[in-house]
Amino acid sequence: MLTTTLLDPILTFLPNTTPQAWLDEAIKPENLPLLLTDHLMCELKAAQTAMLLLRRYAVDKDSSQALLEWLKPFEDFAYRKVGDGDLSTKITLSKKLISRSNFEHGDELIAKMVLLIKEELHHFGQVLEIMQSRNIPYDNIPASRYARSLMQHVRTHEPAKLTDTLICGAFIEARSCERFAAIAPNLDEELNKFYVSLLRSEARHFSDYLGLAQLVSKEDITERVAYFRAIEGQLIVTDDPDFRFHSGVPIQLAVA
Repeated sequence: MLTTTLLDPILTFLPNTTPQAWLDEAIKPENLPLLLTDHLMCELKAAQTAMLLLRRYAVDKDSSQALLEWLKPFEDFAYRKVGDGDLSTKITLSKKLISRSNFEHGDELIAKMVLLIKEELHHFGQVLEIMQSRNIPYDNIPASRYARSLMQHVRTHEPAKLTDTLICGAFIEARSCERFAAIAPNLDEELNKFYVSLLRSEARHFSDYLGLAQLVSKEDITERVAYFRAIEGQLIVTDDPDFRFHSGVPIQLAVA
């Protein structure tokens, strides 16, 4: 059962809830293969984003290479169709990551992002298993405009760039959590249970990203959060030519 304790901070943080028009499209049986395929890729992209943050800011050279090797089997399958997708034994990082001495918050970033990567890779495997059990073929599809549009507004100088990137991460994870909760009651029993099971980790990812954003910032992030909230809200309620898990309203059903 969904608890207000879990969802209330998410709903307070986001500028709006998912429009009914998107939800109506999402629950159509013919759209399920597309939705699951995009969800699968979103899990991998979330892991890649966390890996990039670690490699760019937090870890030494050997640790950076270990991160690349960790995600390689998943990327090989997703982008090059190498392997059968049985990656259950590869979700744990085998090497201890070493923090750079010149990054003050390296240990905190490593701890949060390594856990996030493990969970996203685990979710990747879960989505793929559901697809395979339903004979839904995997095919790489283009991403939606959502994350790309948010990231276009990230400042280019440090530490502002890192702060903004972490804030964007918080919005992406919060929106994922909100959509999982919105769609779950409208799906079959297996998918309902699956999406509800994801809520706790997605809510924690949101909290971790937001906390890290304030930690690394030299100033209060309230104004930057409000700035990205306005952008994120528009992406959710405006017309969108591509139907994806994080897309706006399907273009033929766009809200005014």
